[in-house]
Amino acid sequence: MDNKTEEFYRRLTEELAGSADWPALYLFKFIVPSDDQKIQTVENAFNNMGAVIETSKSKTGKYTSVSINVKMQGPEAIVEKYKQLSVIEGIISL
Repeated sequence: MDNKTEEFYRRLTEELAGSADWPALYLFKFIVPSDDQKIQTVENAFNNMGAVIETSKSKTGKYTSVSINVKMQGPEAIVEKYKQLSVIEGIISL
């Protein structure tokens, strides 16, 4: 992971630490190429966590928005999910 990415995750962790009392609900938002396997990989990362997952295809159908509302234990757990999913080709984290 490059320095810019590490710095982003460090700042995100600090911001999240001061934004809520943990554990708390957190809304993950991703844009994924409309590939069933990629969408399923994102959804599977939140299995057995009590997550509410909503998907919506773009107007052209080329991309799918995946929103996941889930109770997270803290900022470190959130950053780990982002890192875990960053290996999916074409994923955009919002």
